[in-house]
Amino acid sequence: MTTRSGPGHRRPDPRLSAIVRERRQLIDLAYRLLGSLAEAEDAVQETYTRWYALSDAQRDAIASPGAWLSRVASRVCLDVLGSARARRERYVGQWIPEPVPEPAEWTGGRAGGAGVDPADRVTLDESVSMAFLVVLEAMTPAERVAFVLHDVFRYSFAEVAEIVGRTPAACRQLASSARRRLRGGSPDAAPPARQAAVVRTFKRAWEAGDIAALVGLLDPDVSATGDGGGLVTAEPRPVVGGGQVARFFAGLGVRAAGVTLLERTVNGQPGLVAQRDGVTVAVYAFHVVGERITRIWAVLNPDKIRPWVG
Repeated sequence: MTTRSGPGHRRPDPRLSAIVRERRQLIDLAYRLLGSLAEAEDAVQETYTRWYALSDAQRDAIASPGAWLSRVASRVCLDVLGSARARRERYVGQWIPEPVPEPAEWTGGRAGGAGVDPADRVTLDESVSMAFLVVLEAMTPAERVAFVLHDVFRYSFAEVAEIVGRTPAACRQLASSARRRLRGGSPDAAPPARQAAVVRTFKRAWEAGDIAALVGLLDPDVSATGDGGGLVTAEPRPVVGGGQVARFFAGLGVRAAGVTLLERTVNGQPGLVAQRDGVTVAVYAFHVVGERITRIWAVLNPDKIRPWVG
């Protein structure tokens, strides 16, 4: 990609490769701020559009293009969060953040099929676990931006203040409030190996339709939430309670329905993918505390599971 000088054109940007390399960082940032890969990609595209809308002189005056892009992307996301809250209130059924696969498993989907650019992948860590993202959804847009920028991406409060349009002291309070929400959101998850063992056992019990075994794996207060987006059938409200959740999953009869369950990494945590005839029809994320599952999130909305393949 180059530009040309002259009327209506611009000279080549010698920093283009460095600018493009920022894309992965921007996707990482925008996904954590928005909880939607599609919205994150749109926000990053808008950020680059604003960069190339600048004159050559304006771009040359920017000492750190990467920092400029991150600030603009954060502001775009802050605007999106304000409108997203209203859209999600009109959403059909329950809204769950969009699940992302382990980068090594991301071999198709909206980002461009088998030739997906590594820069379009989300770097996974505990800040993209489904439990973490669900708590972020309960925050105000300003809380979420202040917390993610400061606590996850290590921006100073002075830098955060410039982005959200508040004082550094106010941003410190926003981040503190967000931390309290996070601490009260859900207990810390079990170590990954323990999570994987519990999810694997859950898979086997589900395939066997073994209600007793399922109950033994579920916390008495477990909740299971499904997101069909009005495009496919999903429970309109969370199913709550060990017995109710166990009966619900046993009643789905995955084998009878011709569904295959695969163990996959979902947002950096052990999860399951349901496929029918090789096509992904649902992605399941879990929160495991100790030896039991406390939360299950089932994303069935086909628009949210496009990156998932066999």
